[in-house]
Amino acid sequence: MLQGYLAGIRRLTLRQVPVPEPGPGEVVVKIRCALTCGTDLKTFRRGHARLPVPGPFGHEAAGVVHAAGEGVERFRPGDAVMWVPTAPCGQCPPCRRGQENLCRHLFDPERMALGAYAEFIRLPAPIVARHLFAKPGHLSFEQAAFLEPLSCVVRGWRRLGRPEEVVVIGTGTIGLLHVMVARALQVPRIVAVGRRAAGLELARQAGATETLAADAQEALPRIRALFGGEGPAAVIEATGRAESWQAAAQWVRPGGRVLLFGGLAGGTWVHFEAFRLHYEEVDLIGSFHYTPADVREAYDLLARGRLPVAMLITHRRPLAELPEVFQALDRGEAIKVALYPEGAETGGAGEAGGPARPGGGDGPGQGSSSQTLP
Repeated sequence: MLQGYLAGIRRLTLRQVPVPEPGPGEVVVKIRCALTCGTDLKTFRRGHARLPVPGPFGHEAAGVVHAAGEGVERFRPGDAVMWVPTAPCGQCPPCRRGQENLCRHLFDPERMALGAYAEFIRLPAPIVARHLFAKPGHLSFEQAAFLEPLSCVVRGWRRLGRPEEVVVIGTGTIGLLHVMVARALQVPRIVAVGRRAAGLELARQAGATETLAADAQEALPRIRALFGGEGPAAVIEATGRAESWQAAAQWVRPGGRVLLFGGLAGGTWVHFEAFRLHYEEVDLIGSFHYTPADVREAYDLLARGRLPVAMLITHRRPLAELPEVFQALDRGEAIKVALYPEGAETGGAGEAGGPARPGGGDGPGQGSSSQTLP
């Protein structure tokens, strides 16, 4: 089979490897669609603290079960499925405290499902048990592949709560997903801030009530003016730039909350004004990865058709063009690309690919009720 392999920084290749065989509790999936993401682009450019380089590349995908290992009862060949690439152990101290997104074993190589830029992928038993789900028939494989980034965004909203107004800095994929979730949560006022006209237009389509074309460092007076001189109740930083982290803490009103969502490179230090944090009780909130509850909520949002995620895909390309796709991403010529192995159909919500039966050890099946975000 064809598999994308990151051999080193900016050294992305395609190689031929055997189709994997499932072990006990494991499932091998035939990829129908894989998505590029900002994390993969960062890894391509500079490596990643939690993702192995060199190693198989890609982690957002959806497909059809090719083979199921011994002991797998919820899925069989032909089932259309969606998943996220990690699952907590449930036994380490963070897991026992309910902080499953901080599990000490989330990124153990043998427990992760990496290599989504391929024709087939093997899902380890912990993921099959907790984070593999039946794909509803009305969802396209493109839409289903958004489960992982959406789970991360849902985690951020659990940390933030549900403010009466929010400003989102950044109109890339993650910023737009935050706008969509805010809309789904019926936040009355959603302001998107970005530098690109195309991104701001997408933000309006995603549900922003207002947009502002500005750089984070120069927008402070304009943001405060939009909110009566004080600033908004909440700000979400979704660019992963240190200067935007600092700006977000200045934009928010006294008593407001700032979700620092966009990750920074290891070793980065960011400075905040002590007066704001102490005398004005501004809360700075971090968010990382997701818990099983976040994944279930993200699954439910997708299954209920609450989010127009397919609009975020800017290009569709065959898997064979993977190296060229990342060169284009590196040059800023694309935002999110759907990659299709040879013979896979592109687009369309009619990619059912098999019956949708309940899946995932503690995940939702058909007809599951919505979880409630704060």
